[in-house]
Amino acid sequence: VQLQASGGGLVQVGDSLSLSCAASGPSFSRYAVGWFRQAPGKEREFVAAISRSGSSTYYDDSVKGRFTISKDTAKKTVYLQMNDLRPEDTAVYYCAAKQTILTVEPETGVRWYDSWGQGTLVTVSS
Repeated sequence: VQLQASGGGLVQVGDSLSLSCAASGPSFSRYAVGWFRQAPGKEREFVAAISRSGSSTYYDDSVKGRFTISKDTAKKTVYLQMNDLRPEDTAVYYCAAKQTILTVEPETGVRWYDSWGQGTLVTVSS
């Protein structure tokens, strides 16, 4: 599957932003999807993930309660709704996917995913 992340931009502290991860290729319903981010000089880190069915979601503690991940299988798109943005949320955001079976839940490690989008920059200004 090929992934295209979009929706990044420059926002103020406390603002909201919605990122999209559009997939191309067959059988997107079989994929678990994760969002990661990488700030300058830092390693890529886990943000959120959603199971292939969309029934299970996972969040890093730093975004829990502020970010929401969702999946629209018909549109082959996964969204990351980001509310109450903070300067520390500034990073390039990447979506990633891995084909799984129903009983496998997504993981938080970068290496678990085998398809990656190109990234979209989110800048939160104070």
